[in-house]
Amino acid sequence: MNTLRKALGYCAVFLLLFLAACGGGAASTEAPTQTEAEYFIEPAAEAPSYEEQPAVSPQDSGGNPPNKNEPYDMFFEDYGVNPSIDTEDDNLSTFALDVDTGSYTVMRNYLNDGNLPPPESVRVEEYVNYFDQGYPLPPPHQAFGITIDGGPSPFTQTERYDMMRVGIQGYDVPDDERKDAALTFVIDVSGSMDMDNRLGLVKQSLEMLVEQLHRDDTVSIVVYGSNARVVLEPTRGSDSGRILDAIYSLQPEGATNAEAGLRLGYGMAMEAYKPDGINRVILCSDGVANVGQTEADSILEQIDRYVEEGITLTTIGFGMDNYNDTLMEQLADNGNGFYAYVDDRDEARRLFIDEITGTLQTIALDAKVQVEFNPEVVMRYRLVGYENRAVDDDDFRNNEVDAGEIGAGHSVTALYEIKLYPDARGRIATVFMRWEDPDTQQVVEVSRDFDTSQLAYDFRESDPYFQRAVVVAEFAEILKGSYWAEESSMDDVYDEARRLEEYLYRDDAMEEFVDLVRRARKGW
Repeated sequence: MNTLRKALGYCAVFLLLFLAACGGGAASTEAPTQTEAEYFIEPAAEAPSYEEQPAVSPQDSGGNPPNKNEPYDMFFEDYGVNPSIDTEDDNLSTFALDVDTGSYTVMRNYLNDGNLPPPESVRVEEYVNYFDQGYPLPPPHQAFGITIDGGPSPFTQTERYDMMRVGIQGYDVPDDERKDAALTFVIDVSGSMDMDNRLGLVKQSLEMLVEQLHRDDTVSIVVYGSNARVVLEPTRGSDSGRILDAIYSLQPEGATNAEAGLRLGYGMAMEAYKPDGINRVILCSDGVANVGQTEADSILEQIDRYVEEGITLTTIGFGMDNYNDTLMEQLADNGNGFYAYVDDRDEARRLFIDEITGTLQTIALDAKVQVEFNPEVVMRYRLVGYENRAVDDDDFRNNEVDAGEIGAGHSVTALYEIKLYPDARGRIATVFMRWEDPDTQQVVEVSRDFDTSQLAYDFRESDPYFQRAVVVAEFAEILKGSYWAEESSMDDVYDEARRLEEYLYRDDAMEEFVDLVRRARKGW
């Protein structure tokens, strides 16, 4: 099966080159019309670098899907794979924290529809961060706690390699203590949203949210098709009937002018602004923008000043076929928010009911981590994922550098593959975390050391949550076609996942993960 898919991929590439040479396609400022997402991409022969790869672009939106079952016109961007770094060359690893989960739920939608996700759609850290990590809450009066553990992995190259898990856990905020929120929904009602799993699912999701509103929250709704307009002026949460009527009235119309929608949405957010509350724009869309400014950077230039006022942006993706993951993820990263993808009612419930306070209330701005490895103990290291979240080491304490945002009760995890010197003992690394408090604007820094004595000796005897993080990351790296997963197989991942399912008894997310690995294994 893999051989056939590779052959199809190569044939497609040669056909494109032939057509280009013959002048067979009209010149265009749009992205190329053939996507590699439809084909298996062979892992690189050498370890990829940090260099950003070109965006993977869709076919013309008017084209036919490759077959009736596979999604088409999907925009993803390949950020490459992090290299392994010698500590003698650079013993610092610095990155912006990221709580996005969209990449994982996009994969789930692909597999549930009987397709493998495109390698370019995989951001490993978003797979890992989808799952509860079992970290303890920080002590009272402390915003964040740092948890570090590690041990051998069944997937690493030799017994001299270990995995290290760095966990950041934010403090929790009870729902009745959540700040009042001014929420402005910017909803894509263009023709491409005219499906049950798009605008229909948006409506169902917003119904769930209305049930969680405080009486002094406000909700505004802006919609956009070819143009943008206000459907609901700022309305108090106590007037749920009026809010629901506005939601039920939404109908598809026109083309897709995301720029106009966001401009009007941010203007409405300023009208409803709560100086001591939560001020958030929530974009619900399939991410496709074909009228006005259509690129993330161009759109963000229009709304930068609102971001500086403290209005955060959450992007929530809906739908398959003609979906722009790249735009949704980049808008959230640059809009001081996070990106999620809703593929069904259960995911909507998780975002808008189970985790509503974390979805709405930010407890850290410009949060970043720097890991300082001890070059006398650690020979080399590799950060697993976070390829598009790298921060220059010198900018860790530069408060002007944009980084990540964290919601109340949220946790963030990073995995490192590390190779220790034989018989080395002592401090492996020191983990520093730095962030700005959104209420006081005070910049805070905390740190924690990790020692060789804290490493587990047996993977199966280590913390089950650590084991799951390692297994989930390996699954993602295989789907991504990572150079570092060439020696692994879906069978290996499936065996470990099945074993862990018994430890994490009645864990719904784990049961679902095992089923997803089973589906991927059949199609691999």
